[in-house]
Amino acid sequence: MANITEEDWNLPPCNYEYLDHTADVQIHAWGETLTEAFEQCANAMFGYMTEIEYVEMVDTQDIEAEGHDMLSLLFHFLDEFLFLFSAEPFFIARKVKILEFDKENFKIKARGFGETFEIGKHPQGTEVKAITYSNMQVHENEGKSEVFVIIDI
Repeated sequence: MANITEEDWNLPPCNYEYLDHTADVQIHAWGETLTEAFEQCANAMFGYMTEIEYVEMVDTQDIEAEGHDMLSLLFHFLDEFLFLFSAEPFFIARKVKILEFDKENFKIKARGFGETFEIGKHPQGTEVKAITYSNMQVHENEGKSEVFVIIDI
């Protein structure tokens, strides 16, 4: 478990929304940088699983993801966090922070701040079955970056 610093306690603004999609949910997340947009997308995924305000930041879990392009990197980044939730340690993050983002080699190291998911403490939201490539988009522009991801529910 990593030490949680004073800065880690600061929660980012909510820069994501859920868009209607037949039988699935599309996450639209954004930020000033691609790093922020990716972080917001992971936060949105966890927010769909439970009412995130019930999640305490008492533990951390680190993931590493890589891809062959930006879309596959986003897919694997989210999939690693989904795996942490779906299997031991059943970890749900209140906040995701990217520690290293290598855009040239398509690699990410990230940390989730949260705790073990417990029914009773955490309201059960919608089960996320999988991340999909369907209509996945990554847009990096000066001052605003956006990502669109459809998750299978």
